[in-house]
Amino acid sequence: MVSFRSVSMKRFWTRLRLTLDMIKFEHSVFALPFALTGALLAWRDADFRIYGLAWRFCWIVVAMVSARSAAMAFNRILDAGIDSRNQRTARRHLPAGLLSIQFAWGFTAASAFIFLLASRQLGMLCFVLAPFVLALLFFYSFSKRFTMFSHLILGFCLGMAPAAAWIALRGALDARILWLTAAVMFWTAGFDVIYACQDFEFDCAEGLCSIPRRFGVSNALLIARALHVSMIICLFALVFSFHLGALSFAGVGAVVLLLIYEHGLVKPHDLSRVNAAFFTVNGYVSLLFFAFWAADILLHRGIL
Repeated sequence: MVSFRSVSMKRFWTRLRLTLDMIKFEHSVFALPFALTGALLAWRDADFRIYGLAWRFCWIVVAMVSARSAAMAFNRILDAGIDSRNQRTARRHLPAGLLSIQFAWGFTAASAFIFLLASRQLGMLCFVLAPFVLALLFFYSFSKRFTMFSHLILGFCLGMAPAAAWIALRGALDARILWLTAAVMFWTAGFDVIYACQDFEFDCAEGLCSIPRRFGVSNALLIARALHVSMIICLFALVFSFHLGALSFAGVGAVVLLLIYEHGLVKPHDLSRVNAAFFTVNGYVSLLFFAFWAADILLHRGIL
């Protein structure tokens, strides 16, 4: 006979798996490599002398993933009603009834607690700033209800990651790392504008704010290009600020090529390949960027 406890545990793990699918847990890859790049730059700036480096890197990963998980779950909860009215999102876990709102709230609270715990392990300044970070992450979920700049707010939420990683390793903020924050902000805002083009008609009907709704799909795609050009400018400024080497330049070059390819996938009257542009290409952008920059930093250290 199967015990009540085993049935309950099985139900819990099923719900947890569905929750991780709901928040697209695997998409942590988007911002995590940039956070780790910020940490590597901090390590390099400290002349590769930081106590407990491995543990700090582990806690940075925990903080980054838990903060994103809390923010994504909160966003799904807040948008459940809107998602139920949108044909593209009506099958998401909450509107489809695959998960309860109560379980999603519990997951959000647990993720937020883990983030606060990880922040405490990374130093008092990180811990003091952590509630403000959570507040900003949650604020994004409301922003599309009243401003078309929600894309940039989302971008800044992800862009905080490398600056936070720097603080975690150095105990204070260095203005130079804000070039990477700005680069991630413009990159995220750009691909979020592209993604939002799918919901142009729905946003108009619901009165939701977005750049595609304000300027139309064709102009929105041009704005997305401008945002990605701004990202590249910030990356070059970062290279010069830290006096990085040829591999970092090559990393920026790889990002440029991938962004050109991404924008080639999407046309004003053909948005059928938005998912490829959003998920696949941007995953490669962050991973290749990190690979080149990490190699540059480790080569400088003499490890490669």
